[in-house]
Amino acid sequence: MRIISGRLKGRRLVAPKKLPVRPTTDMAKESLFNILNNHFYFDGISVLDLFAGTGSISFEFSSRGTQNITAVDGNYHCIRFIQKTNEELDCNVQPIKSDVYQYLEATKQQYDVIFADPPYDFEVEKFHEIANLVFEKELLEEDGLLVIEHSKHTNLEEHPQFSYSKKYGGCMFSFFEL
Repeated sequence: MRIISGRLKGRRLVAPKKLPVRPTTDMAKESLFNILNNHFYFDGISVLDLFAGTGSISFEFSSRGTQNITAVDGNYHCIRFIQKTNEELDCNVQPIKSDVYQYLEATKQQYDVIFADPPYDFEVEKFHEIANLVFEKELLEEDGLLVIEHSKHTNLEEHPQFSYSKKYGGCMFSFFEL
């Protein structure tokens, strides 16, 4: 994986093989950030990265100037990798080891962008639960976006806050708004 744009452009992130992750492909990540670039100025937003894994999405935001980034993952080794990379790259990602659903229940902070990349084999209800918690707890700023990455075989269009989706190979991004 590499950082696509910004001050860390071209920098490679090499995660240990033992991490239980499926990083977003560079092509899909580049497409996602092209979409987000049309909605936001990255240096003025707050970001929540759920199921952060290697932190690839968080570091991409940081490279593009985002100052307020929280990366949440339940795996200790993922959080350690994010902490180590954060220090090496002099980024401003705040890693938090927590169950994502518990974090969403407990946090009071609002975000401009909430990105979730749960395991592709989740049942549709688990994906919907992420969106439900985000909207019930009012975790998005007024013009904010929730983006959920999932397999092309998962359809999230039934959720009331679903806005649109984009497909990139076997990966899809579903966008949700207030």
